[in-house]
Amino acid sequence: MSLFRTIPTPGDFAPLFRLLDDYDNHRSARGHASVQSFAPRFDVRESNEAYHLDGELPGIPQSNIDIEFTDPQTLVIKGRSEREYHSSSDDNKNDQADTENQARGESSEVAKTGEKQVSTKKAANKSRYWVSERSVGEFQRTFTFPTRVNQDDVKASLKDGILSLVVPKAVPPTAKKITIQ
Repeated sequence: MSLFRTIPTPGDFAPLFRLLDDYDNHRSARGHASVQSFAPRFDVRESNEAYHLDGELPGIPQSNIDIEFTDPQTLVIKGRSEREYHSSSDDNKNDQADTENQARGESSEVAKTGEKQVSTKKAANKSRYWVSERSVGEFQRTFTFPTRVNQDDVKASLKDGILSLVVPKAVPPTAKKITIQ
């Protein structure tokens, strides 16, 4: 028994929420082949002049990210992450051996079907993944702001896998008195 009562902080529940999100993603993908999707994590803060959004988008090129307003106060960030693999030194050795064999006039078995050539040689060193934890597929995040924003002056930058947006607040309309003629 503790003399002090511990008050949970929002960070204490983050693993539980992540687990629930993973379960929900698993249930929605089960039963039908769908496009993989994920939700990148964002920090959203408000200052007197603007809203600041900082999101984690590691390895995603700027050309694969779209940012748009769907209505005066709703910002949508969407895009696609693709998995890229770089060959190891063993793969390079196999590629070099194939190139040398072709230069000597030796070739691997190639079956010609119509206009396409299909190699019947099996890959000797095909990799098998034990764990795949990287987020790939399509993503979309929607942010609705509680006040009007100035859509024309939004600034966005992508540096070191962090997408940063500054969304300035719109100047509130001032009261205007109308005289009766």
